[in-house]
Amino acid sequence: MLTVQSLATHYGKVPVLFGVGLHVRAGELLGILGHNGMGKTTLLKTIMGFLPASQGSVTFQSIDITAWPCHQRARFGMAYVPQGRGIFPALSVRDNLRFAQAASGRKDCRQEEEILSLFPRLERLLTRRGGGLSGGEQQLLALARALVARPELLLLDEPTEGIQPSIIEEMIQTLSELRQQTGMSVLLVEQNLDFIRFLSDRVLIMSKGVIESEMLPDQISEDMFMGAN
Repeated sequence: MLTVQSLATHYGKVPVLFGVGLHVRAGELLGILGHNGMGKTTLLKTIMGFLPASQGSVTFQSIDITAWPCHQRARFGMAYVPQGRGIFPALSVRDNLRFAQAASGRKDCRQEEEILSLFPRLERLLTRRGGGLSGGEQQLLALARALVARPELLLLDEPTEGIQPSIIEEMIQTLSELRQQTGMSVLLVEQNLDFIRFLSDRVLIMSKGVIESEMLPDQISEDMFMGAN
């Protein structure tokens, strides 16, 4: 589904990624773990096209998309939920979802009824402004909005950060069901070890802009990442 080869990225003259390589198989959830400031968010932004690659390539569904702008990648089947959620705070929940439908450029995008079947908690919040939601509700809205376009690949950047346990459980259930029903692939950056262990098929360990190792979820221990937050 996704192949990243020798990827390098700079912020101005400051290098952040140093020849990163990874692949995500169709239907797979690949987790990425690492301390803060190791380049995980930069990696997702480069894969999605928000940052240019200074070296290497990004191939999605067997097509080289390294030079594509982010909106073209989105319409080709990628979706991104950033750290901090990125919803429109002045718009209602319903209008946030409608905006995603209008911007998707895809004729088969999910309509409101289908989205609410995946996120029933949002039904009673449809007329509420995004900025008036709790952090957990905003995260559900950000995830719902990303799923409107029926992406083949979902990029998630620390979705459980600051979120209450009940909503984390909802996200686990929704992502698990969607993967089973649709075969959607997921690339997940996360610090919640229970969340990443439960959902991931494989986990990459990232440090100082490179992938250091690969592990199975049950090989990860709390002691390995003490102080990661």
